This record gives sequence, structure tokens and C-alpha cells, in this order.
Amino acid sequence: MIWHSDIGSLRQPLMVMALNGMFDAGKAATNAATWIRDHCENELVGELDPEELYNFSESRPLVTFDDSGDREIRWPTVRFYGCRTDGGRDVLVAVGSEPQYKWKWFSGTVLSLARQSGCGMVVTLGSALAMTPHTRPARIVASSGDPTLAARLQLRSPSYEGPTGVVGVVNQHLEAESFPIMSLRAEVPHYVPGSPSPKSTQSLLRRLEQLTRIPTRYEELDGAVHAWIEQVDAAVAADEESRVYLAQLEHRVDADEERLPSGDDVAGELEAYLRELGSGGDDT
Repeated sequence: MIWHSDIGSLRQPLMVMALNGMFDAGKAATNAATWIRDHCENELVGELDPEELYNFSESRPLVTFDDSGDREIRWPTVRFYGCRTDGGRDVLVAVGSEPQYKWKWFSGTVLSLARQSGCGMVVTLGSALAMTPHTRPARIVASSGDPTLAARLQLRSPSYEGPTGVVGVVNQHLEAESFPIMSLRAEVPHYVPGSPSPKSTQSLLRRLEQLTRIPTRYEELDGAVHAWIEQVDAAVAADEESRVYLAQLEHRVDADEERLPSGDDVAGELEAYLRELGSGGDDT
């Protein structure tokens, strides 16, 4: 770990983590994490030494120019930013490239940093392609393997089976260590796979704010979301087969609409849960 500043000065923080790779469709997750970082007073706390975590032939470093015009190399890594919010709870944002090696070590490092910084919980962000129309709200699947937390916040228990990324390994490791962990995953229309999805990013930010009361300023993405919808609308309108398929997706989603608990209810339950953990004297 390469340290840049003190990690212990954040107010009642939560860690929010997003990594590019398998579960970052439309860059919705990493863009949500960087949005939080860029819209707070932030400071780089530390970053992972990339030498033993990446295959540089596959995750290539980038040559860029700094503000003074000098060339520099930017290596793939995961960076941790201390972010002071306008609310009463700060955020430790972890964002970067999914490591290719040492996933177990990485998971242990995330847990150590969460404990060292006093984080009451880790929230992992992800996004995946799904059969969802761009004309409807981007659905967020919120889950936790902690039965108490899942019941309090009306979250799902994890149900995914199949190949996973490092975020899935982190989730499992923290659950095994009884550290509070919650996962938010956004659905991204599978027929718009190549470009960033600001709509899914905004939905992640909105749901995160509803659950944690961390101000995310998600409404400032309205313009980008509307422009993205118009762009996809135009592409779909130009092809009759696409129009028919979109109508089928809309009908399917409308018939399966799910009611969510109110943001105030779940945020209040989360605050109570974290207070109970703090008063219980455990090491979280």
C-alpha cells in the first residue's frame, strides 16, 4: 500500500467501492464512484502498488502529460479517497482497475482499510447488462449476505451463481468476517453495451443516497441522462425490429414492477443498525 495522507480523520465513514471489469457495464459503477469523489472535498489517502496485482500486457499503463507538460505514466491500480460530504457521514471511495492477481489479499486489504478508517459498512457498486428498456428507470438490485442487515433494510439475499469478479470475492470475504457489507447493482440495457450509461449511474447514486443519506447530487446528472435517452431513442426509431423489441421489453418490465420501501424508512433503519454495532463494542 502506498500511503499519501492520514486515513483516520473521516466522520463516521462508509466505504463505497467500484472497480472496472466484469461488473461495470456501461461504466455505471465506476462513474458513480468517481462522481461521488469529484463532488466532495476529497484527498487521495492511498493506492495499491500495482506491480504484483496486474498483467501490464493486458492492463496497460497510460502515457499522459501532467499540468506542466511533462510526460508521466499512469499505472493501473485501485485508489482510496477520503471524501468529506455535506452531510454528517463521510465516504472512503475506492475506485480503479480490477486486480488480475491476489484477489484474496486484496479482499483482506479492503477489510483492513475499512476497519482502520472506522468505516461502519462497505457498499460495493456494480452494473450488469440486462433485458431492461432504456425508457424505464434503471433497476437497482440491493442485496446483503448479512441476514440482520437484509431484514432491517428490506434487501435481498445474494442469489447470483456463476463466474464472479473481485467485487464478489470482497463481498464474500467481508461477510465471512462478519463485517457489514451491502451490494448495489444497476441494470444496463443490453442493446446499448458499448457506451457509458449515465441513467444507470444516476440510479446507483440515487439508491445509495436513499439508503445511506450520503448526499450524492445525483439530480445534477439529469441533463446527461436526458441526452442519452434521446440518443438511444433516435437509434431505436431508425429500425422497425428494434422498435418492436423495445415495446416487448417495456411490456415485460411494466408487468413486473417492484415496489421499494421508502428512502426515509430504510435510511433510518441503517442509522439505527450502525449505532447498534457501534455500541456493541465489536471491532467494526
